[in-house]
Amino acid sequence: MDRTKKYFARIGLDEDTPVTKTYEFLAKLQLAHVTTVPYENLDILKGKPLSLKWDDLYEKIVTRGAGGYCFELNGALSYLLKENGFEVKNYFARYLRGEADIPVRRHRVLAVTTEDGVYMCDTGIGEKAPRLPLLLKEGVVQEQFGEYYRFDRDPFLGWVLSDLHRGEWRRFFSFTEEEQLDIDFSHASFFCEAHADSPFNKDLMIAMKTKDGRITLDGRVFKEWRGDEIVNIVTCESDAEVDRILEEKFGLKR
Repeated sequence: MDRTKKYFARIGLDEDTPVTKTYEFLAKLQLAHVTTVPYENLDILKGKPLSLKWDDLYEKIVTRGAGGYCFELNGALSYLLKENGFEVKNYFARYLRGEADIPVRRHRVLAVTTEDGVYMCDTGIGEKAPRLPLLLKEGVVQEQFGEYYRFDRDPFLGWVLSDLHRGEWRRFFSFTEEEQLDIDFSHASFFCEAHADSPFNKDLMIAMKTKDGRITLDGRVFKEWRGDEIVNIVTCESDAEVDRILEEKFGLKR
């Protein structure tokens, strides 16, 4: 079985799903990805260096059934799409949500060309985020699953994605259109893995999208979300309970 078929099986798609350069296929692929492959930082917490090479990402995500974070998840998706003939450009992004000042670039997004236009794809965010590709077009309000997103342009930040939150637009992340090579992300990934200011090397950061929200495990606290509302919360009292949640809810083992 070739890599595409095995990747499809990993994310719950039929192995013989036709690959077409359309929004319909891209949407099916991204939704399947974000609802089956968890956003997680287990290797970072173990101090295990991350590799962004295709063979290593494939082994981790597909063969071992693990997840990863943006540099890994969007990297793997980029490789998969390129192997199937898509034009894919990788861009550095700044994560703006919750930031008072302009932050360092530490996020990876994809611009994917289809017959229907150029779409921004992102499978590497644990917070509330698009579950479907977004048309890369300025000023268009795009709805999905009751959530609303919009791209604007900024002279310095470039493309700025905002989401509608409690009736107001808030900046989410931004990126400029300098295409990056795979190796260009290694320095930012190392910062996230090892730097004292990184939020990724402190405690468990596990998340996976659902059709109506997401599930998260931050440290010992497990939450089920519908949109912006928490509908279930469990505080794990032991490592064994944490491990049970990891396996039962996310398919992960420490």
